[in-house]
Amino acid sequence: MRKMKLLAAVALFAVVIGARADEKKPAPPDQPFDDATFVRMAAMGGMHEVELGKVAQNKGKSDAVKKLGETLVKDHTKANEDLKPVAKALNVELPAKLDEKHQKEVDMFANYKGENFDQDFAKHQVADHEKDIAMFTRASKEAKNKDLKDFATKSIPVLQSHLEMAKKAGGDK
Repeated sequence: MRKMKLLAAVALFAVVIGARADEKKPAPPDQPFDDATFVRMAAMGGMHEVELGKVAQNKGKSDAVKKLGETLVKDHTKANEDLKPVAKALNVELPAKLDEKHQKEVDMFANYKGENFDQDFAKHQVADHEKDIAMFTRASKEAKNKDLKDFATKSIPVLQSHLEMAKKAGGDK
């Protein structure tokens, strides 16, 4: 009987954790695009990349990773500033700080103890920027607000350059 209760508790915990994880995922391609959701996700992602870039500048060993970090800070700071008037026009409140998921990733790299910081960081950036490019490409086509559509369109080449930098820094291994 105890085993059954324990199994049921574990299963319930897994369902709850899975449901909470789904709350932070973007709408799947078959779901309608929502301008406000994209704005909040883009702002969170931008803040996340700025913080990760700072970590890379301090912990990176190779010039490529340090340069990637510097570029992330510069470009995502600018993008965050460019997004503010669009968010204001859409009456969307931007997040003031990183959410738990994004903060954990920053902390993971800030407290990194392994031997392969550069490669692990670059791989993480490749994965992040591949997702971002897909999200921004969708926004560039489906956003209802023209300024938001323009913001997304203008951001794609910058995100693509970050992806290429991350691959060259060791993220394609």
